[in-house]
Amino acid sequence: MTTATLEKPASSASPAPTLPAGVSAPRTTAARTKTLLVGLDLGTNKSCLLAGSPGGSDIAVSKVIPSFVGYVKDGIVDGIITGNARILYGEDALRQMLHVRLVAPIAAGVIADPDAARDLLTHIRSLADPAGNAEIRAVVGVPANAGAAARDDIRRCAHGLFDRILLIPEPFLAALGYRDDTRVGQSGYIDPVVNSLFVDIGGGTSDLCLVQGYFPTSEDQVSIAFAGDAIDQLMHDELNRTYPNNGLSRHTVREIKETHGYVGPSRKPLEVKVIMGGKGHTIELGDVIGRASNVLIDKIYPALTALIERASSDSVVALLQNIILTGGGSQIKGIDAVLQKRLSDDGYESPKVRLAGQDFKRYVALGALKAARAARENQWQVLLG
Repeated sequence: MTTATLEKPASSASPAPTLPAGVSAPRTTAARTKTLLVGLDLGTNKSCLLAGSPGGSDIAVSKVIPSFVGYVKDGIVDGIITGNARILYGEDALRQMLHVRLVAPIAAGVIADPDAARDLLTHIRSLADPAGNAEIRAVVGVPANAGAAARDDIRRCAHGLFDRILLIPEPFLAALGYRDDTRVGQSGYIDPVVNSLFVDIGGGTSDLCLVQGYFPTSEDQVSIAFAGDAIDQLMHDELNRTYPNNGLSRHTVREIKETHGYVGPSRKPLEVKVIMGGKGHTIELGDVIGRASNVLIDKIYPALTALIERASSDSVVALLQNIILTGGGSQIKGIDAVLQKRLSDDGYESPKVRLAGQDFKRYVALGALKAARAARENQWQVLLG
């Protein structure tokens, strides 16, 4: 990996926001006793945190956290919320949906609610460094081609929580995380960092990136504001038309998609049991799920072919053998086979589309931790509070 092109440090830091009520600031630099490197995939639906020491390969902290913050409603009886906490995070917030104002700080891969994002990052820092005595250096994944405003929002929310930061496109980090470092250089091993095309399908965005051994430029990346959440919305809208007043929440619809989602020809009949008004109903969802999920193919495919055509003639044959799908959307049944067949039908030479596997939730964060360990001192942006 070439680190010389990682994000340049800014000349000055943004003003530090106020910490949430009841949250202590990390210790001052003078009191710091160690340096901790953090790789962070700040996702629309789930965030992944990996942390470890510099100069090693250990992972001291590994957490996948639903990207939700719950603010406890006024008037909740003492003892309902453990410890009478006023703010809950992740699974705790989801479990207490009835008693909290649930906020998703991230939308379409970028910060949508700065205050909630600040609270979520405060929680993430406490998971990485419970004692609060470490200097935290964090590499954070951002959507492909994320603009300056989106990057500045992350820096502002992280100010005073992380000491130094680097922002790197998520598909590039996914390739770095997916890479098996023990096999690099072995005969027959196709290094994804040398020549691959990564398609990272998250909750808010689908990000595609040419990865060819150097830090990708804007021409090597495409970000599409259609991914898992958009499929959920299409399904939810159609269910509301077909079954008025069904009472199914977006959370329930997402669970149905994650269990039964598919692309390609109709898999009808596909009967799913749901609870409506407290009563169990079995409804036919084969076409509803298929129609919504197939829209993802229609959105991704033009971007995929556009990036293939941008690759050099010397690299494109090998590139076509190394198209890798990752992110939650990669778990939609048949997505690899459908994309591969479509490429083949359109005349592309022996394309090979494959899935990154079940560990997809960690690849961006793992790549971010690797990038943190490879970064030079002058490449970190200082964010001290």
